[in-house]
Amino acid sequence: MSRPAKPVTAARLNDAILGCFSRVPPSETVNHLVSKLFMVIQYTIKLLAPFLRLRARVQHKYGLRSTPDSAGANAYEKLGSAIGNSRTMWRIWGLLPIFQWLISLERSPPATRTLLTIERLQGWSMLAYYPLEHLYFLLSHNIISSTITSPLSFFSSSKTAKKLKLNANKISLWSTRFWALYVFLHFAHLVEDRKLLIQRHKALKMSKGGAGLTKEEKKEMGERWDAFWSEVVINLGYLPLTIHWSLEKGLFKNDVWVGMFGLVAAVTSFRTGWKATALPPPPPTPPAAAAEEKKEESSPSAPGYEL
Repeated sequence: MSRPAKPVTAARLNDAILGCFSRVPPSETVNHLVSKLFMVIQYTIKLLAPFLRLRARVQHKYGLRSTPDSAGANAYEKLGSAIGNSRTMWRIWGLLPIFQWLISLERSPPATRTLLTIERLQGWSMLAYYPLEHLYFLLSHNIISSTITSPLSFFSSSKTAKKLKLNANKISLWSTRFWALYVFLHFAHLVEDRKLLIQRHKALKMSKGGAGLTKEEKKEMGERWDAFWSEVVINLGYLPLTIHWSLEKGLFKNDVWVGMFGLVAAVTSFRTGWKATALPPPPPTPPAAAAEEKKEESSPSAPGYEL
């Protein structure tokens, strides 16, 4: 005998329509992808805008347009700048996850002493990186004054107090240098990760007495190696950027290289988010950092260069 249909009530309609998201399971991957998607968009714009400018110049040369300027490129660059600023604002509390990471690191240390030392150094590099990035952002947007009273003159009168001049360019350079230190340390981390993966594979084979790995074990190792190589690619994308932004005159003369390396890191990070598993995550990688949001004065070798 069929069960009688429940009457349609306002409450049931409310739950079915307005409450439809109750059927969607929570996903940390989606949370991760939100930030990475903006990173992909920002670096795509860095490649798209120069292409539009080049096309405009070629069309102007052959009489296909009245001016060599590209309104589309200007609009995209404004969008990219807005995204960069929003990403920096999103990282304003970036120190808190670093503190959480360092605390958890001491309570649940990694597999080897070498990895523990590397991750400790990475954490301390981020403790230096984030305050400098925040200070640079506030200075570059004229939110705080570039001249402050020296802490040593706190109890002096306003006339005798010594003033300190904050140089946004130097702060930007040192911020990125600490990020570069993190990236170099992460390569050392990856070397140790590779050793552990090889040991894990050998241990699985030995436990089988020479027999092949099971389907589940092959899947596990495949996922671990995939995550490892993704980290390698991301780090290779960040490495030239951190070097470039750590030098006063920069490494590249053309903004296209910045877009290319940044896009490699962004797309790989985005892909990693889609393939996120229950495997233990690597230490938190700093976002694209002050890199994308630095203003043109942070790259004196390239006028009008906005990262």
